[in-house]
Amino acid sequence: MIITKVNEITKKYGNKTVLDHVSFCVEEGECLGILGHNGAGKTTLIETMLGLKKANQGQVFLFDHNMIKREQQLFEKIGVQLQHSAYQSKIKVHELCQERAVLYQKDIDEDRLLSDFGLLDKKNQMVESLSGGEKQKLSIVLAVMHEPELIFLDELTTGLDVVARREIWKYLLELKKNKKSLILTSHYMDEVETLCDRILLLKDGKELISGTVKEVIEKSPYDNLEKAFLWYMGEEVLL
Repeated sequence: MIITKVNEITKKYGNKTVLDHVSFCVEEGECLGILGHNGAGKTTLIETMLGLKKANQGQVFLFDHNMIKREQQLFEKIGVQLQHSAYQSKIKVHELCQERAVLYQKDIDEDRLLSDFGLLDKKNQMVESLSGGEKQKLSIVLAVMHEPELIFLDELTTGLDVVARREIWKYLLELKKNKKSLILTSHYMDEVETLCDRILLLKDGKELISGTVKEVIEKSPYDNLEKAFLWYMGEEVLL
């Protein structure tokens, strides 16, 4: 079953085209990775899909609903962790969780979620006192707390150490087993290979190639994703 469909999305700022006729689909239980250098259009694509930015051309359908006509029903089904999440400076972790939980029509066990992400002992601390990695994990907690069917993750493990990254991967793989769909951006090729069923490579807002990790690698002269990515991007590949 197709969860989201992006059809010929184009986004411009003045004369600059940030997204150029980008199209793809994501199915139930699938993870799509959107890859590209900084400035390739990854975050703009996610924000346009969510209706945070208006496309100049094209359509986005989530659960067969056009995102131009967003409804509460869609809000309940979608989880979002943006690259630059901003929270109130004087609020405790558990207060922020409670503030977010009241937006959803279901019971949410915040302590269990905080425990899952190693943050339970931080629940009474101010959010501003958390480390960068802890804030990143908290942003993921807030994105998944209502058990959404489609989760957007923009640079989800930036700032996390190796152990924390792998703990989050394990959690996300379990979500996939439960037929949750993921759309993520990442600069970590090991993360992409672990989590993604398919990938989409963007350069200057245009699609270079899409397919499974294996397909993308096989269409390059190299045998691993990192080197293949650099080759597609026109970068020097060190032997």
